[in-house]
Amino acid sequence: MDELDRKLLALLRADAREPVAALAHKLKVSRGTVQNRITRMRNQGVIQGFTVRTRPEMETNRIRAVMCISIEGERSPKVTRALRGMAEVAKIHTTNGRWDLVVELDTETLADFSRSLDHIRTIEGIAATETSLLLDTIVT
Repeated sequence: MDELDRKLLALLRADAREPVAALAHKLKVSRGTVQNRITRMRNQGVIQGFTVRTRPEMETNRIRAVMCISIEGERSPKVTRALRGMAEVAKIHTTNGRWDLVVELDTETLADFSRSLDHIRTIEGIAATETSLLLDTIVT
């Protein structure tokens, strides 16, 4: 990836629906260059897909939380694979310090949330967890 790819990705992160012609104009390159770079990055797996972001207040009924996880020994790959298979797991972050992973959870109900916590805590290799509900999101 070069500087043009990085600039293109930044524009797509801000608005992935922006027309290729508008992206080309902003980057001062041809439309074909932008289209070819998007295609190449999709084929290489750099761009894995496109999504929709909603305003946090639009999903007021969702139960969202972060779970910090400590992993025993060298079991990180196995734990990460198990977490990836769960629909309630929105994101998995590796980190340093006391916790090995920070996991973002997203469920429809408190009952679903409770079942998810119970399931995660039984994954082999997880030594400890600490979970906090996200009460509000402050947009900066």
